Amino acid sequence: MTNPMTAATAETYALDDELEDTTDIHLDDTGLDDTGLDDDPETGELDRSDRQALRRVVGLSTELQDVTEVEYRQLRLERVVLVGVWTEGTAEDAETSMAELAALAETAGSEVLDALIQRRDKPDAGTFIGSGKAKELREVVIATGADTVICDGELTPGQLIALEKAVKVKVIDRTALILDIFAQHAKSREGKAQVALAQMQYMLPRLRGWGESMSRQAGGRVAGGGGIGTRGPGETKIETDRRRIRHSMAKLRREIREMGTARETQRASRRRGGVPSVAIAGYTNAGKSSLLNRLTGAGVLVEDALFATLDPTVRRAETPEGRAYTITDTVGFVRHLPHQLVEAFRSTLEEVRDSDLILHVVDGSHSSPELQLAAVREVLGEIDARHVRELVVVNKADAADPAVLDRLRRNERDVVIVSAKTGEGIAELKRAVEEALPRPEVTVDVVLPYAAGALVARVHERGEVLREEHLGEGTRLVARVSEALAGELAAYAPSAV
Repeated sequence: MTNPMTAATAETYALDDELEDTTDIHLDDTGLDDTGLDDDPETGELDRSDRQALRRVVGLSTELQDVTEVEYRQLRLERVVLVGVWTEGTAEDAETSMAELAALAETAGSEVLDALIQRRDKPDAGTFIGSGKAKELREVVIATGADTVICDGELTPGQLIALEKAVKVKVIDRTALILDIFAQHAKSREGKAQVALAQMQYMLPRLRGWGESMSRQAGGRVAGGGGIGTRGPGETKIETDRRRIRHSMAKLRREIREMGTARETQRASRRRGGVPSVAIAGYTNAGKSSLLNRLTGAGVLVEDALFATLDPTVRRAETPEGRAYTITDTVGFVRHLPHQLVEAFRSTLEEVRDSDLILHVVDGSHSSPELQLAAVREVLGEIDARHVRELVVVNKADAADPAVLDRLRRNERDVVIVSAKTGEGIAELKRAVEEALPRPEVTVDVVLPYAAGALVARVHERGEVLREEHLGEGTRLVARVSEALAGELAAYAPSAV
């Protein structure tokens, strides 16, 4: 399926002639302040002259150093400059957000040349960073030879157009970047359909055209000489594109609903069998897939990249006492996850909403794990999953600051510290999962003949055996089981014999 975003924007970007000869320009020529982000990182107070200046975020350049010009042209990636608006929080929060944007850009295959941030009360309504700062950003683009600017926020269509006119290179926002990463990583038919729908929802209000080349105003049968009463306004090309996109979106929604129905059927089958379900949710790159592999030996893809997992993986696992349950690895969340993705992936995220327990995985080695927890819980609220019991799993304990781990232990109610890499804490996690899973609601006391060994195994697998003894006529079991399984066992109750 052709990505309409590519078709709609492929002809819109052209580098200015000024980019051809910039080898002697230095970053210092821009006049930007290369000092720290602020004078007081705790309060965010700045000198009067620095209050609204663009300030460079140190240490986020990933430019290749040892590649010749010929080799570089063969390997050419998008060369990007990052720009953000710091409206609240501390300087450390602002730098953390920009570092995450840099990681997203690298995951998408870009090369980060520079990162700039500006302190403002709110983003400029016209160009996101203001017209004066946009001119300064243009100078940085020329100096670095960048061909793309990525903004740390979602731009309105007007802001996108105005900023592109000012910097004269391609401009994308955080939402478009995340959508591009999802498009690269989607593998299944359902995942590709969900990503395509999200891209169309994002792109629809951002379609734009230029002059007469987009005009198709001769409507009706005027071209064929239809005469009086046959002339109509017709559709512009942009209107035609919008109509086609809406038609494609409707088709994708139908396909996703059909695939969601199949997924719901599978969940209903597991519920009828009394098998509890556990969903692994959490921030992207927190180690969810590694944890799934450690708990089940699933062998799913583990990659040090953002959004490496898009398609949910369901595996069977057992508690230490042998009780079976299903565990699902889901797509990772991120701060300001585009609402288009939440809507498009709703059928997939229902695995989390309909689970009996959520293992909320957080990266213990991250500088602000509390921000990760808050971002994920915001998305859980959007999909109506706040009612599901949550067990916080702090991963990467082997690389975490002990002070951060202690802080999380104090602030979170149900928390387990683990390392999926080394296996530390995994046994404790398995016990915590066993205690958190819902108990079967029906207690039975039955004597099963030795020929019904398969039924005994099902009681062990799907129920909670309280007592077991071997008698002459068979195996006596006192257990808690689901209503469906209790119905099958009713014929073996002593009173029924």
